Amino acid sequence: MKLKTILYPNYERNVPQAGQHILAQQTTDTVFVYQAFNPRITSYAVKHQQFGGEHYSFNRMTWIKPNFLWMMYRCGWARKENQKRVLAIEILKTHFDEILGEAVHSSFKPEVYESREDWQAAIKQSKVRLQWDPDHNPYGAKLERRAIQLGMRGGIQRQFATEWVISIEDITDFVLEQGQAVEAKQLDRLLVMEEEIYLPGFIETKKHLQLTS
Repeated sequence: MKLKTILYPNYERNVPQAGQHILAQQTTDTVFVYQAFNPRITSYAVKHQQFGGEHYSFNRMTWIKPNFLWMMYRCGWARKENQKRVLAIEILKTHFDEILGEAVHSSFKPEVYESREDWQAAIKQSKVRLQWDPDHNPYGAKLERRAIQLGMRGGIQRQFATEWVISIEDITDFVLEQGQAVEAKQLDRLLVMEEEIYLPGFIETKKHLQLTS
């Protein structure tokens, strides 16, 4: 597996315990995000190193998550229907910043938008939807820390799916193995992805996303 792992207890010692943060595995130039699909979509994606084929739709919003544990909560450690294959997708940080820069909050934020009408107009025209949700521990319990997920549609979705991918890796076997450690309540041997706080390249984007300092 291409990604770096860390024992869960060490992971929690290295990341904030509260606030809104983008946690992600990174290299100097790239960042990893996660998606979970059915085997028909993932088989095509891994083989072609891009998304497409008869089972992938470019006409519906697709959501990416940079936080591994948030993805595990959403897909139930690769056991939920239609989410039984988990992909790690590597893209350039510049492209991830482009996605973040287009993001519009899913709910009205008076600190960000001048009026509810302005927010509604932005939502209607948006290419990227932004949601902050409670992060979860491996057992699924909510944490004070909040995790980001980003929904893409239209042209930016197609760019992400077909042009921006550097690599796509199926990490399902790893996920299932770690899910067994969670079931056995052995968090001391649970491996998760090594992550750190991701900071967008533009100050305006940081403010717009309402990232915790």
